[in-house]
Amino acid sequence: MDISASSDSKLLLQCKCPYRKKLEFEGSEPGLMTKGPVIDRLTRGLSAPGFCFATNHEDEDHTMRPSSTSHAGPRRPPNNLHSSVPKLLSVALASTFLGFGLAKPSSLFPDATNTDRNTTFGSPEDIKTAIHELRTVLAEAQVSTDPGDLQVHGFSSNDHHQGIAHSVIVYPESTEDVVKIVKIATTYRIPITAYSGGDESRGSLSRRILICVDMSNMDKILAIHEADSDLVCQPGIRWVEMNETLKEKGIPLFFPIDPAPGAMIGGMMSTGCSGTNAVRYGTAKGEWFLNATIVLPSGEVIKTRRRSRKSSAGFDTTKLFIGAEGTLGIITEVTIRLTPVLPTTVAVVQFPNVQKATEAVVDVMNTGVGIQCVELVDDMFMSATNKHGMSKRKWPEKDSLFFKFQGPTPASLKETAAIVRKIMEKHGGTGFQLARNDEEATELWADRKNAHYAGLALIQDAQAWPTDVCVPVSKLPELIYDTKRDIANGRELPWLILFKTEEEKQKAKDVVRRMVKRAISLDGTYSNPVVITCTGEHGVGIGKKEYLVEELGEGTVKLMKTIKKAIDLLGIFNPGKLYPDDTDHTAKDNKGGDGHR
Repeated sequence: MDISASSDSKLLLQCKCPYRKKLEFEGSEPGLMTKGPVIDRLTRGLSAPGFCFATNHEDEDHTMRPSSTSHAGPRRPPNNLHSSVPKLLSVALASTFLGFGLAKPSSLFPDATNTDRNTTFGSPEDIKTAIHELRTVLAEAQVSTDPGDLQVHGFSSNDHHQGIAHSVIVYPESTEDVVKIVKIATTYRIPITAYSGGDESRGSLSRRILICVDMSNMDKILAIHEADSDLVCQPGIRWVEMNETLKEKGIPLFFPIDPAPGAMIGGMMSTGCSGTNAVRYGTAKGEWFLNATIVLPSGEVIKTRRRSRKSSAGFDTTKLFIGAEGTLGIITEVTIRLTPVLPTTVAVVQFPNVQKATEAVVDVMNTGVGIQCVELVDDMFMSATNKHGMSKRKWPEKDSLFFKFQGPTPASLKETAAIVRKIMEKHGGTGFQLARNDEEATELWADRKNAHYAGLALIQDAQAWPTDVCVPVSKLPELIYDTKRDIANGRELPWLILFKTEEEKQKAKDVVRRMVKRAISLDGTYSNPVVITCTGEHGVGIGKKEYLVEELGEGTVKLMKTIKKAIDLLGIFNPGKLYPDDTDHTAKDNKGGDGHR
């Protein structure tokens, strides 16, 4: 993934899955692999816990999927897996050099505890009554209790945990519809979760029987202010479709945050996402979301701020909902900032090892040249691309850097390429290849985008388990080396792990835990904070919440829980996500505090 100040290293774990379906993206980028023997609805993009965190996972990271172009049938939970010896396979590394700070703990809000541990939800009879009332306030087509629909929204073929079908799926078309739904949920104390594609990158499908609010019908652009470089839209629109609309209208602006093609704006905001453009444009936690319309748990509708580019009036309440993962409210409208479309081109270069590649990146970034994206892809991913990708070329199977240069003129792009090439060669880079035209640039970048799916194709009937952490650039080689040694005794890094038994699944889970702990411990102390995080771009969900206290500090987590309790008095908004449970701390204490056992 992209490169800036610290690294987001992708660990891809694989588990046996009983079946696969072909994948077709909606609005996919030119040249991006859109069909093939890839797991149903798989992508490295976002889902929308905050607007799309409906999940059924307990405490691991889980597979990500884009919305499929069709849903011919329900997604079914995987069958029980047969026992066998664990299998390890080297596949891939993609790194994003991003990072977040480590906060010092404080004694604020000492009484803040688990946000939903003592919550009492509505009874089965309450659920029946709530469904009846939903049918009275919404159109018939907007309320579904069809078993297939419930299963599609509650299970995933990519999940090795048992799911739970929702009680009802509702399809709002306006803010007013969402208000009606929320008020009924509040009246009967029914857990409510917004849904936009059902990604499970951090555990996003709910384990509770609840009201699932599918935002897919709220997918419209409401206003384009070209002179002000901003746009107002509903949360269900995909960023790819939005940018295509701007291009079709001849508007030379675009929204630069670029996770997977299936990612929707509401989910992108809710997870605080990023993408390959983060080097140049930052993440969703920057200034790209100017304001949002939110339906609070009380049913009240708020606009977080005005549309002006800057304001020093009070709290920045827009950012309160960025990364909140749907636990504080449901997003129904967003004003996003746009930026000019500039010429770009692509280059690829190979290195003998990650250490050399990392040193080259640091050097390049310190020159200030026009870099929009930098992607680090390891030798095994390149091998997978050669074997199963859609590339027209045979790639050297070495650790590689993919660059996307940006500049106001073609001449500036050539100048940037010349500077970067010289730096690459200084650090042992070879085979520097610069796209000769726009078509070749698209093909080169598509090989990077397709590497993930090519890697999955190496394992027949496999299920992906991706995760990400961030460490300072200088610490990336150490993290990679230690993780390789941990899993494969010094062999190539096995980003794919196959398992068939509960014991093997636990071992895979422990590998992820140790990697996260290792990343947090790399020069990271509360007295000497560094740019590290347990999750670089896909949010927290269930899979990463146990690490929040260690990363953010007790005081910060207590503050988060206090805000949650103040806004969601009943604890019904996406319960169980984001906020660490008290049991998480107890479990760590029983393991000696390091979570490595």
